[in-house]
Amino acid sequence: MLSRLSKKIGFTETELKVVLFLTFTLVAGFTIKNFLKEKPETLNPEQFDYSLQDSLFYNLPGDLDSNSLKTNLNKEVDYKQEVLDFNNRSFKKSTKKILPAENSININTASLEDFIKLPGIGPKTAQSILDLRIKLGNFKKVDDLLKVKGIGNTKLNNIKKYIFIE
Repeated sequence: MLSRLSKKIGFTETELKVVLFLTFTLVAGFTIKNFLKEKPETLNPEQFDYSLQDSLFYNLPGDLDSNSLKTNLNKEVDYKQEVLDFNNRSFKKSTKKILPAENSININTASLEDFIKLPGIGPKTAQSILDLRIKLGNFKKVDDLLKVKGIGNTKLNNIKKYIFIE
């Protein structure tokens, strides 16, 4: 039946199904809106009793005058200060690394701590450098550090001025 109707109209079966669905939905929505839904005129505004909520609102303690607002504002500031007092971190301390002097680290003899002093090098990368040094025997050139995972051209250029090979 749908195939004959779709040929007459010029739609595919899927298009016809979509059009029929949309038409049915539109008619159903119109019917529900106009015939089955209760009209606003028939609603009795007195059937809703908000006296309990109103009494709770009117019995709230305190006034909303300017003095109480200032007190609440001071409490908020004190609260923030208390949170900072119990924080383990010290915000005044500087967490910057102290950089080594230029050309001060021989990468063939440096320790893990020496590598960690370099900018952008953490404990994992420092350990990777040591592992590669053991694997290669010694580094032949500074560019051998590019074989370490986590060291690219940019990072190598940042640390080149601090390292040398002997």
